[in-house]
Amino acid sequence: MKLSDVLIKPVLSEKANKFSEKSNRYTFVVDRKANKLEIKKAVETFYGVQVESVNTWVMPSKLKSKYTKAGFVTGRKPAKKKALVTVVEGETIDLYSGA
Repeated sequence: MKLSDVLIKPVLSEKANKFSEKSNRYTFVVDRKANKLEIKKAVETFYGVQVESVNTWVMPSKLKSKYTKAGFVTGRKPAKKKALVTVVEGETIDLYSGA
C-alpha cells in the first residue's frame, strides 16, 4: 500500500483536540486495510515527527434513514477505521496549517 493512501484525513473534534493538547495524541481516519506499521510510517513521513505508539479501531457502519418526497429512504454509512497516534514528548503536529 502506498503511504499517500494510508492517511485519509485528521479528525478535528473537541475530543480529538483535547487529546492533542493534553497528551500529544492525534486522531486520523485511515484506510481500512492499513496496519499500525504503515500508519506510523505515513505519519512520520508526512508530518516529520517521531511516533511513539499507534492504537487503531474500526467504527462499524451505521444505518441511516430519512423521509423525502420519494418516500422513506434507508441506507448505510460505510464503516471506517480510526487511528490514535501518540507522538514523542516535545513534538507536535500542526493540523490547522494550510500547507
